[in-house]
Amino acid sequence: MLPQETIRRKRSGEPLSREEIARFIAGVTDGSVSEGQVAAFAMAVWFKGMARDETVALTLAMRDSGDVLDWSDIDRPIADKHSTGGVGDNVSLMLAPIAAACGLAVPMISGRGLGHTGGTLDKLESIPGYTIMPSADLFRRTVKDIGCAIIGQTTALAPADKRIYAIRDVTATVDSVPLITASILSKKLAAGLQSLVLDVKVGNGAFMTDAAEAETLARSLVEVANGAGVKTSALITDMNQPLADAAGNAVEIANCIAFLKGEKAGTRLERIVLAFAAEMLVLSGLENDMAAATAKAARALASGAAAETFGRMVHALGGPADLMDRPDAYLAAAPVVRAVVAPEAGYLVSCDTRGVGLAVIELGGGRSRPDDAIDHRVGFDQLSPLGTKVEKGDAIGRVHAANEADAARGAERLAGLYGIAPEAPMRVSDILTRISV
Repeated sequence: MLPQETIRRKRSGEPLSREEIARFIAGVTDGSVSEGQVAAFAMAVWFKGMARDETVALTLAMRDSGDVLDWSDIDRPIADKHSTGGVGDNVSLMLAPIAAACGLAVPMISGRGLGHTGGTLDKLESIPGYTIMPSADLFRRTVKDIGCAIIGQTTALAPADKRIYAIRDVTATVDSVPLITASILSKKLAAGLQSLVLDVKVGNGAFMTDAAEAETLARSLVEVANGAGVKTSALITDMNQPLADAAGNAVEIANCIAFLKGEKAGTRLERIVLAFAAEMLVLSGLENDMAAATAKAARALASGAAAETFGRMVHALGGPADLMDRPDAYLAAAPVVRAVVAPEAGYLVSCDTRGVGLAVIELGGGRSRPDDAIDHRVGFDQLSPLGTKVEKGDAIGRVHAANEADAARGAERLAGLYGIAPEAPMRVSDILTRISV
């Protein structure tokens, strides 16, 4: 069938067959389908949507457009987690080594920052020598020997997605649930996973600000991934304030190291990380119930096993062998660090979380254009959580900046992003909903 016939049928709301979708995506991959035809297809899907079976077929065709990793020589369950993106969301950095220390193999393929959200790869590049694009042999050896490796997407994995996404980005078709679903899952399924846990963020710091929209996306991801043969569940989590008490690149790596050393106990971040670790362990079959799985993950953290695993992974992928012992010797420090103070007394009741992410970019810690260089030193840390009681002049965080002028602007910007009121806010649950088949 000609590509234009596939476009016409979808434009008219007709269901597409698995074979028809596979042929179209093969044409996307080999270039026989033009850029204009990809754009027309994406717009037709945006308007008419896709049924579950169509989205499964699209996901599998995009997965099969490149290499699909095979981990049959590893005697551990192959598992991963994916987040839809947030601010101060460095869960992956701690979760992968905790899961590995508990007996899972985690070949985690991550991305760079997108919009106001931080990227795992940008954070890892704060570590001198860390290779985010290792050879296939080094990637496989690291996962096999250590249990986890966090790297970037190679050109051999789901190349059709890369071409389609670039066209969606400039044709106002990014926010289509079937296309988002296929884009996310094609890359994850190409990693050869047996199970996957999804972190779907909702709130003023997430791409999904509406709870109903977040649930729609989570259900689509879970249903399609399971339909494609990968055991998958999702947790919808709150993103109305930064998740970690740091937002940036090097500052989030420092936060990760402190977390793995047990210095972030009792925080929202710890609750979220342990919840996802437990979800991964149960979904993969290593544990039968959440309580036992949570306890196992907590032991891996408290014993230092997860910290050791993270340190070994960093060294295996080119980073320093003693990063965990001497992080200050390797993580570049910003020239200016300034306290951000509360302008009045009361309780911190709200945060413009998206604004925090944009403030990091304004400091130089993110990109306005794809080719922008990142200053890994800048950002915010020691951020106070919502509900904190403050007096006027109390520190509610710190800004890390390249110069005094940026520090002054960053401090003023951050202070203005928090709402302060006489009464403490109602506590919001960290995890709002669990979605499974």
